[in-house]
Amino acid sequence: MQNPVFLGSEIYRHSTYGSKHPLAIPRVSTVIDICRALGWLNSENYRISPCAKPDALHAFHTPDYIEILQTAEKSQVVTDTEREKYALGTLSNPVFPEMYRRPATAAGGSMLGAELIRDGGIVFNPAGGTHHGLPSRANGFCYLNDPVLAILTLLRMGMGRVVYVDIDAHHCDGVESAFQGSDKVRMISVHEARRWPFTGLLNNHAGGAAWNLPVAKGLNDDEFSVILDQLILPTTEAFRPQAIVLQCGADAVAEDPLSRLALSNNSHWRTIVQLRDLAPRLLVLGGGGYNPWSVARLWSGVWAMLNGFEIPALLDAQSQQILSSLNWNRAAGRKPPLHWFQTLRDAPNHGAIRQELLSDLRQLAVRTSR
Repeated sequence: MQNPVFLGSEIYRHSTYGSKHPLAIPRVSTVIDICRALGWLNSENYRISPCAKPDALHAFHTPDYIEILQTAEKSQVVTDTEREKYALGTLSNPVFPEMYRRPATAAGGSMLGAELIRDGGIVFNPAGGTHHGLPSRANGFCYLNDPVLAILTLLRMGMGRVVYVDIDAHHCDGVESAFQGSDKVRMISVHEARRWPFTGLLNNHAGGAAWNLPVAKGLNDDEFSVILDQLILPTTEAFRPQAIVLQCGADAVAEDPLSRLALSNNSHWRTIVQLRDLAPRLLVLGGGGYNPWSVARLWSGVWAMLNGFEIPALLDAQSQQILSSLNWNRAAGRKPPLHWFQTLRDAPNHGAIRQELLSDLRQLAVRTSR
């Protein structure tokens, strides 16, 4: 099996949704810089993500939507009618200079990633994970839906059993809608309850294709370990997947401003390690994450976990300088804690395991065992 491949692009370094948007922060570029500084990235395991052509995007998105997305990028304006129909030019999905090329590069990376693991292997595309995108509308910071496009690529190459695992703080409504009732795709989503998009209820099975677990605010590492052991791993194994796609959103960690979950990055990393050998093919995507330090540290650690690299207890001077140079226009960014600069690994967040969670897991386990 080939060594893991990292897919990236310099388009993410200077592209932003706008100064007041949650995605004003650098994310993928910082991960690339840290992994290079630590000696984890080189010309052999790094590939530049292509920008997907419209025809490739038509596998899921409507031609008229892709056309208007390209037109809006060129003109930098949308009409009121276009805003209403396509949800472009909104607070969540604004008009900005790379509004087609940036998401199309993320989508191109996820589709290329699926192709690269055709014969087995591991690919990490941290720019991917835009799981809210709809066929003909932008949705929730997502102009396109690269997880859907990646899964469709795997199915087109002959995979008959694909497991999609999503541990982003927000439910993967776009992916679930795309594979409603599928007997080839099994979706497992762990997300914060009563948070946008307000989908993914426990009893919503998406025609038998989805295992949804909405969790209460304050979810801790010990609770997540139970979720991993009692839901994610057995439900994945029972499907005997030929490929796994993992959406590894960093907004479920304690420092993120757009959720109220309380995980450390250890939970995400353990998920990587436990899923890595359950299928011959693994595609790992990024997703949410709106604290520049927690995103960079978590996704850099994802790359380490995929390769078996040792996480240093203390980062070298160059890596610390990369993290020290970040800015964040929020209260927490004015005086960030030292460990955001000095380390990748969070301290574990232990806590009690709530009975409500155990009850929900038992309910989902009944479905898995059938």
